[in-house]
Amino acid sequence: MRQEDRKETEIQIEYIKKAAALLSEKETEAGRKLRACVVTFGCQMNARDSEKLIGILEQVGYEITEDENADFVLYNTCTVRENANLKVYGRLGVLNGYKKKNPGMKIALCGCMMQEPQVVEKLRTSYRFVDLIFGTHNLYKFPELLVSVLSQEGTIIDIWDKTDRIVEDLPVKRKYSYKSGLNIMFGCDNFCTYCIVPYVRGRERSREPEDILAEAKSLAQDGCKELMLLGQNVNSYGKNLENAPSFAQLLEMVCNVEGIERVRFMTSHPKDLSDELIQVMKRNPKICRHLHLPLQSGSTEILRRMNRRYTKEQYLELALKIRREIPDLSITTDIIVGFPGETESDIEDTLDVIRQVRFDNAFTFIYSKRSGTPAASYEDQVSEEFISAQFDRVLKLVQETAREQAGKYEGLTMDALIEEVNESDPTLVTGRLSNNCLVHLPGDASLIGSIIPVFLRECKGFYYLGERK
Repeated sequence: MRQEDRKETEIQIEYIKKAAALLSEKETEAGRKLRACVVTFGCQMNARDSEKLIGILEQVGYEITEDENADFVLYNTCTVRENANLKVYGRLGVLNGYKKKNPGMKIALCGCMMQEPQVVEKLRTSYRFVDLIFGTHNLYKFPELLVSVLSQEGTIIDIWDKTDRIVEDLPVKRKYSYKSGLNIMFGCDNFCTYCIVPYVRGRERSREPEDILAEAKSLAQDGCKELMLLGQNVNSYGKNLENAPSFAQLLEMVCNVEGIERVRFMTSHPKDLSDELIQVMKRNPKICRHLHLPLQSGSTEILRRMNRRYTKEQYLELALKIRREIPDLSITTDIIVGFPGETESDIEDTLDVIRQVRFDNAFTFIYSKRSGTPAASYEDQVSEEFISAQFDRVLKLVQETAREQAGKYEGLTMDALIEEVNESDPTLVTGRLSNNCLVHLPGDASLIGSIIPVFLRECKGFYYLGERK
C-alpha cells in the first residue's frame, strides 16, 4: 500500500473514534441503542462495499439491523439500468415517512447511482430529507462523512469525479463466515456502448498483489474457505502496476494461501482471456470449475456496435477451446436481446453460439436504454414487439441447453460447500458445487460452512436433490 493511502487509513480510523463518541452522546439522549441498516442494490462489488460500510457502522457502535425503520439507513445504489434508479426513489418515499416519526433518523445514499450529476441534482431539490450523498470513489471516507452527519444538520454531498486511491484496512463485517469477495481491482476501461459502469466506477486501478495476498491470508485465518476475486474485468489485472503478476499468476498465488480451499473469480472479458489462465484453471484443483464469460451477442456486427472487441468467431474459438481443455468446466454467460440495430439474422447468430457452446446457464436481458451511454443515442432502436418475440426464442434455447448440461452430473458424487438451511424446507440444507450448481440435501445448520461429498441423486433442471456420502 502506498504511504499516502496508509496515512489515509489512519485518518479514517481516528474519525471512527470521533463518530463513536458522537453516537454515544446521542444514545444517552435517546435512552436506547441506536440501529443502522444498509441496503445493497446491484452487483458483487456493491455487496463487498456494503460489508465495509456495515463494518464501519458496527465499529462506531450502531446495532446492525435489516429493518429500514432504523436510526441510520444507507442505500448502496446500482445504476446499471434506469429502473434501478426508480426503485431507489420509491424506497426513499417510505424512508421519508419513517423520518417524520423519528426526526433524528439519518438517511444516506452512496454507490454508482450517486456518480450521475442529474441524480444528485434531483436528490438535492426533491429529496431534501436525505442527509448524506457520496459516490464510489470516496467510499473509504465514510467515517469522516459519518462524523459530519452526526454533528450537523442539512444535506452533505461529497462526490468525486475520479480517484487513484485504494485505502485498505478499514473495518469489514462479512455476511458469511465461510466465503468472501475479495477486490483485486476497481473501475473499468472497456467502455461498452450500452454500459454506464466506466463512467460511475472510474478507470481501472489494481490493488498491489501483496495487499491482496495479505487480505486473503487474513480471511483464511478468520475461517474463510472460499474466495471470489472481484473485478469488472479480472483479465486486465495489474496493467497500472509496475512488475505486477498476470491475473493467472495472481490466481495461483491466492490458491497457495493456506486455509483457502476454493477460489472463484468474475468477471472475465472474452477479449483478453489468456491461454495461461486456461492452463492454470485446468491444473489447479482449488479453482472452481465455473467460468462466467459474457457473450452479450453472437452477431459480429452487434458486437462491433457494442464495442466488445471480439467477433462471433473469436468467442466461439475461445469457448470451444476451454470446453476441450477443461471438459468439466461450467460456462455461464450474459446475453442482451434488442440492442439497437439488431435483426432476426443477428439473433440467429446468437442462437448458433448458444447451440455450439452449450452454456450451463445464461443471464438473458432485454436491452435497457441507458441515458449517458453512446448506445442510448443510436437512432435504430428496435421495437418492443421484436424484442419480445426474440427474447422468448433465446430464453427457451438457453433453458434447454442449461437443463441438459446440468443433467450430466446426475448419479455422481461431488463436493459441495454448505451455505444455508433451505428456505423452503428446514430439514434440508443448500450447498454449492464447484461448478456453481446448487444441491439440496438433508442436514441442519451445523453443516453450514463445511465442504462435504454429496451424491447427486436427482437433477431437477437447475438444481439437484442429493444426500451426504
